[in-house]
Amino acid sequence: MDKKYPRILFRKRLKDLRKEMEDIGQRTIQAHKNAVDVFLEYDEEMAKKVVADSKEIDGMVFELERRCISIIAAEQPVARDLRFIEACIKVGSHLKRIAYLAANITDAAEKLKDEEIPKKPSEDLKHMADFVQMMLSKGIYVFLDQNMDMAKELRHDDDKVDDLFDQALDHITGSMFDDKDAISYLINLLFVARFLERIADRAVSIGDRTIFMITCEKP
Repeated sequence: MDKKYPRILFRKRLKDLRKEMEDIGQRTIQAHKNAVDVFLEYDEEMAKKVVADSKEIDGMVFELERRCISIIAAEQPVARDLRFIEACIKVGSHLKRIAYLAANITDAAEKLKDEEIPKKPSEDLKHMADFVQMMLSKGIYVFLDQNMDMAKELRHDDDKVDDLFDQALDHITGSMFDDKDAISYLINLLFVARFLERIADRAVSIGDRTIFMITCEKP
């Protein structure tokens, strides 16, 4: 056998792994987008799809992890190749959790579907959701493209999300004081804001993992 063949096969396995990560990333981005759509305008069928997709993404990540372990065992990669494979496992775990957070948003949206949401909190959460969507897309892109400069931007983006979260919190609690009978359902707005904040945190973690993969140093 040509000595170059095993190396060519190894490179193909890494390329396939990257494609698998891209597929999971795109599915996760879409799940988040669908969850936000459900929050903004409740659709029962779409809510069910988000939940089903979160479980499917879980299964995809499980298979990804198995593939990564198989490659490590068979190829015994070193240096940057090994860090890429390890990063796929870590990033896959983040994407799986993001998908379940998207499902959590639809659960909260179901409890809000028949209620009149105050204008200010609604606008806050829409703005926050759009910004988090951008962060999630950026996080997946910087990992696949190994773009360290953009990876560093994610921490600054997260500061903006934290500001939006604080603003949403102020407006939600203000609405609760204005209408104490609405507390029972407005609390679900707090949950949505918290879920969005956690998704942003996961995007930052993806960026941090990318930086470590490239530099072997913690950001």
